[in-house]
Parts: sequence; structure tokens; C-alpha cells
Amino acid sequence: MNFIETRGNEAGFDTEVAFSYALLNPSASFGGLYIPKTLPKLEAEFIANNHDLSYKDLAYKILKMFEIDIKDEVLQEALALYDRFDNVADTTPVVKIAEDLFVNELYHGPTRAFKDMALQPFGHILSDLAKKSGKKYLILAATSGDTGPATLDTFANKENIQVVCLYPDGGTSDVQRLQMVTEEGKNLKVIGIHGNFDDAQSALKTLLASNTFKEELQKNHISLSAANSVNFGRIILQIVYHIKSYFSLLNQGEIKEGEKIYITVPSGNFGNALGAYYAKKMGLPIAKILIASNANNVLTDLILKGKYDIRDRKLILTNSPAMDILKSSNVERVLFDKFGAQRTKDFMSSLNKENHYELTKTELEALQEDFDAVFCDDAYGQEIIKKYADNGYIMDPHTATCLKADETLKTEDLKNVICSTAEWTKFAPTMLNALNKDDKKYSDLEALESISKALNIEITPSVSVLFDKKVLHDKIVEKESIEEEILKFINQ
Repeated sequence: MNFIETRGNEAGFDTEVAFSYALLNPSASFGGLYIPKTLPKLEAEFIANNHDLSYKDLAYKILKMFEIDIKDEVLQEALALYDRFDNVADTTPVVKIAEDLFVNELYHGPTRAFKDMALQPFGHILSDLAKKSGKKYLILAATSGDTGPATLDTFANKENIQVVCLYPDGGTSDVQRLQMVTEEGKNLKVIGIHGNFDDAQSALKTLLASNTFKEELQKNHISLSAANSVNFGRIILQIVYHIKSYFSLLNQGEIKEGEKIYITVPSGNFGNALGAYYAKKMGLPIAKILIASNANNVLTDLILKGKYDIRDRKLILTNSPAMDILKSSNVERVLFDKFGAQRTKDFMSSLNKENHYELTKTELEALQEDFDAVFCDDAYGQEIIKKYADNGYIMDPHTATCLKADETLKTEDLKNVICSTAEWTKFAPTMLNALNKDDKKYSDLEALESISKALNIEITPSVSVLFDKKVLHDKIVEKESIEEEILKFINQ
């Protein structure tokens, strides 16, 4: 299967590329993204015959359906990394928390967030391609808190790979920051920036598209790639867990084959939601994908009003920082799928130059065929955390936003699977505020220990050891100095 470009083709770019090329070179014509030319189909027979597969075996079958140009042995090695997760027999537990409401727990990997679901195998595949090509690669990652730790973990000490991770100083939890700044791989560089995630992501996209920057890298015989979900190597693996959640409901006897469900996603950069959209297009019986946002509700406005407008918006720092995003990269792939390359190029050009674009009435109706959206504030999220903790289920602040969608957006009496994107340990102060109904400032360690004692739950060992590890990456720079810092790193 070949991959094409969201904004059309320009001179110097192939009109179609293989998966391996898109993995290593994620920036397409006019600054666009790569997407599959076609999607495979999940026929009823496939669902009937494969719903009891293990996670890694299902992932293998789905990747093979895409006919990607990665050798079987490499795929098998990459997917075997799911054996590092908490329970090999149930990599992504789907837990019933209320009538018709289920949580797809996607955080049981090494860094305790859903980004491990894609980045564990992604890192192995990309590293293998780099090694076999004989080339050296610089992998860029921008993070709002979870992509960074997962990227650093998967690429640490890999041959032919260097990694630079950008994070907004003050824009992550302490645990997320410590997961990054204590990482020991010699091929890794973590840089804090004075700015927010959108600034970090914009810097990444600018560097990916910069011929001058690439020429500087070439002086050191280094090529450039990215670990963010602008890279379709991430997205293809995020399709799998949505399909697996449906199969889990089948296996639990909660639904019958062919019965539709809702999938609810707490969304910032839209990669998780895009995985669900592609699963739906492939044939998974999804009635609608419900998008839950926090106070940075630009996605809600797009899906309800057809307007993507950030002209008068300032990023709001919330209790769900992974969703503190105003420019959601993966919306572009949905726009392409719905409206084609030229319209997508026009939308993205308007967003980059004027900070807004607007769908027509017909275009909005097309978007709403697959999506609905709602947002909530921090106070609502804390009420939800407290309510479910009192009933024995612990959820993080991002997952809590999904309850607003469950309460307000369902128009049919169907099962709803909400995606839980991070373990509670990554946001302990917010969790403790919710449980205590206060607004005190707790340190992460204090909050972790208090919650562990109060609820009689274990602090994940990989989290508890962070507070005794040495900080190895303490650089904080202005946005304008990012390129300079990266070049220093590769030249050292």
C-alpha cells in the first residue's frame, strides 16, 4: 500500500511513497502529512474470526492488512515489545465502570500513558530501518507531557538514532517532566522551552520543513524524522486499540457482532481520535466518535460550528495538560479524507497565515457524520474524579473529561468506550485536590503518597523511583534558540 499527501504534490516530492519512506520522512508537500491511499476493510468475517486474538497478534494482522513494506521478522520483534506491558494476556483492559460505560485503559506500558501503545513498536521499526539503511537519523519530538517520555524510552541507546525532545517548561506534570529530564540514554537530548505545546509543535514542524536545517544536518550525514503523530507510523498503530476494545466487548458478552458502539476520546492533537476514525472507515461498527475537550475547546467549535478560529484565543493551562493544545495536527488528515487535497491545503494555509478557517454548511454536515464534541472545565473534571474514586475506580483528569461526552452527547442507547490515556500517578496533585475537595498546592511526591495511603493503591514502581534519580537535562531556552541547541547537540 502506498501513501499520498494531504495538501497535494509539489516538485521534488514523489506522488506516492511506501510506508517506510513516510515513516522516515513524515513531512510531505507544502508542509502536509502522509496518509494511506486506501484503507483495508474489516469485514464481518474478520471480526468473527479474530476477536479472541491477543493484542500483539491482532496488531500484526491489522498491519499486514495495510501491506506495509516492513519485514515480518521486524514486525514481530516490534510487537513483542507489548510483552513489556503489565499483563501480556490483557494489554489494554476494558473495564466496566457504569451501565453501558467502559474504560479502555491504554496506560499499562513503560511510561504509563497511551503513547506507549504506538511508540514502543514504532521505535523498533524506525530504528531497524535507520540501521539497515546505514544512515543516521535525528528524531524530533514535541510533547505536552506523554509523547516525550514514551519517545525517549523507545529510542534510548538505539543505533544510528539521536533524539531531541521539546517540552513546554511548566506545562507538564512533575512526573512527566522527571520521566524526561532523568532519562539516561546517551543519544537523547531534552530541551525545555519558554512557551507552550503549540510553540514546541510549531518549532518541530518548521524544522521538518526547513531546507536550511536539513542542510546543516547533512553536513553531519544525518537525516531528519519525527516521533509525533504527524508521523503516520504512530497513527497506524493507534488504530489497533480501538478495534481491540470492540473485540473486548464481544468477548465479555456486552455486545453482539455488528452492534454499534460509541468511542469517546479526550483529544488534544487528535491522533487518538484519528485512529478511531480510520477504524470506523475500515468497517468497525462505531456509531460516532465523541470528542471531549477541556477549556481549550477549539475542537468543540470546529465540530459543532465548523469554525477553527484561534485569532483571539490564548492557551489555557488546565488540569488536563496533554489537551492544552490549540493547533491539532491530525485534524488535517480528516479534512483531506472528507474534502480532498486542495481544500485541505487552503484550510491549512488560512490557519497558518490568519489563524482561522471555516467549513461550509455541507462540509460541517459531513464532519458531523462521524464526530460530535463537548468540553468541560477543571471543576467538572474534579467532581468526576471524586465521584468515581468514591465508587472504587481511579481515573486521571483527561479521562474524566470523557464523562461529559457520555452524559450529554449520546443519542442512541449504545455501549460507550472511553479512552483512558494516562495513569493517575502522572497527575497526583490534581487527583488529591479532587479527592480532598481543596485547592492546596501539593508536590507530586506528597500527593502520590497521600493517595496511595488513602485509597490503598500502589504507586507504580517506575514512577516512585523518579524522585531519587539525577536530573540530566536541565536546559530551558527561548523558542528562537531551539535550532541552535539542537545543532550543538548533534555536533558535540
